[in-house]
Amino acid sequence: MDRLDDLRLFTCVAETRSFTRAAERMGLSKSAASRRIAELEARLGARLFHRTTRSISLTQVGQGFHERVSQILADLEEAEGLVASQHAAPRGVLKLAAPMSFGLLHLGPAICAFQERFPEVQVDVDLSDRFVDLVDEGYDLAVRIGRLKDSSLIARRICPARRVAVASPAYLQRRGEPATPDALAEHDCLHYSNASVADHWSFRAAPGSEMLRPARPAVTMRANNGDILRTAAVAGRGIAVLPTFIVGDDLAAGRLRAVLLDWTVSPSALHAVYPANRHLSPKVRAFVDFIATRFGPEPPWDTALPAWPGG
Repeated sequence: MDRLDDLRLFTCVAETRSFTRAAERMGLSKSAASRRIAELEARLGARLFHRTTRSISLTQVGQGFHERVSQILADLEEAEGLVASQHAAPRGVLKLAAPMSFGLLHLGPAICAFQERFPEVQVDVDLSDRFVDLVDEGYDLAVRIGRLKDSSLIARRICPARRVAVASPAYLQRRGEPATPDALAEHDCLHYSNASVADHWSFRAAPGSEMLRPARPAVTMRANNGDILRTAAVAGRGIAVLPTFIVGDDLAAGRLRAVLLDWTVSPSALHAVYPANRHLSPKVRAFVDFIATRFGPEPPWDTALPAWPGG
């Protein structure tokens, strides 16, 4: 193995936290993998891993080294991919993970259009709101919405993923419209239960203010799926904070109205993410480029909406 292979082995051990699994992926014995890492540490004059009989983890020096090495390998693979993509058509199985609602509403039609353009690509889609480990579970890429966790994954921003507080005209006629986030305590509210903070919404004074205004809505319904909350909102059951990719058609058609127009919900974005140490194949590159063009930079579900301050 040369030094570049040593770096690939190092990143594999760091990401799997296992010499055994890293050795299998690199086609080595466990003892050979351990020896190569020990030689790398000796050459660098620094310990990269904490080792115990049950676990392995990066040292502080190892973490910094991993960040730099991951970027170097990603840049190298991108350069190789640019050359390879000029001579290879996208083909093979593309294993993709995506959130349920976005997949059903928008990604499904996009995949059909993608395969019309690239008929030699077979797409294997996993629609789920669970967090997928791309490396351990063997995915080529994932579409993710929201703030990304720190990781070795490469992320490409596709478009903004805006959220807005909405209610039906019938509900607002019956209960009135909240003027501030504090007023949500007096309203029936429909809450997404997979949110990072339970029964808590955060608003920002629009436009561009850094001041956060926390709100504790009076929750009358919880669900781990945005489509159910959208159905309840259209039926007049209360106020919901939902992505515009779910409620865009309802807002444009008047089935729902945006409320709290002087406030914005914490911003978010849609990203395509893929492993840094995996060669960016023509099929992955083609799909990422395709959805970036189809959904970005401004998503189609937002362009037809009535404008609202800070929206």
